[in-house]
Amino acid sequence: MEHPVLSSTKFNAWFGSNHVVKDVSMAIEKNQVIAVMGPSGCGKTTFLRCINRMHELIPGASTKGSIKLYADDVYTMNPIFVRYKIGMVFQRPNPFPNLSIYDNVIAGYKLNGLKISKTEQNDIVEKSLTSAALWNEVKDSLHKKGTFLSGGQQQRLCIARAIAMEPEVILFDEPTSALDPISTASIETLFNELKEKFTLIVVTHNMQQAARISNKTAFFYMGELVEFDNTKKMFTSPNDTRTQNYITGRFS
Repeated sequence: MEHPVLSSTKFNAWFGSNHVVKDVSMAIEKNQVIAVMGPSGCGKTTFLRCINRMHELIPGASTKGSIKLYADDVYTMNPIFVRYKIGMVFQRPNPFPNLSIYDNVIAGYKLNGLKISKTEQNDIVEKSLTSAALWNEVKDSLHKKGTFLSGGQQQRLCIARAIAMEPEVILFDEPTSALDPISTASIETLFNELKEKFTLIVVTHNMQQAARISNKTAFFYMGELVEFDNTKKMFTSPNDTRTQNYITGRFS
């Protein structure tokens, strides 16, 4: 049987003595959109950052348990390689301010000293911007700075930057919370297209968004994974009363 693209087994994370992710076990199949929801401070963003080993960059952070990319434990791999294979898009658009749109897309190659020809660079830039539904808007201004774009375009540029490295998985930490409704709708449409090539894990505070975009939803509460199931089932007949209470707004 084929391995899930990503799986965690009894995974725990701490900030110093603060136990923020508790015994999380889940398996994620390829080419799906997974929504991760739960109240503030429930461990969902920390878990996301553990998947591509960004959590360990924080002083005093520690982990226990395993997260696997297919059959390989990401905690035994070179962290730079992990971040090639598991890209990340943050809450606020963060294109490199001093780089052009073109150089933002291929920044991962440059930063890691990967030598690719100009023709390959051109192909990667066009393909990545097309996949991020941005090519037609920027193809005549590739050498302008990325910060010249609108907020929604900047976020799609960050998605193109993640796509350029051809990852297996892309992590999104509340990717639309800083955007207006029109930009949010365009990113949500994009998720549906991206899942044909990638597996997406999206932390969101917005339950309606989770319902719209995802195949499966994970509900975190107090550091625990309370429930992980098909999104439709989670929103209509959850197994756990805590999920039910969260979805019906009894706590937030």
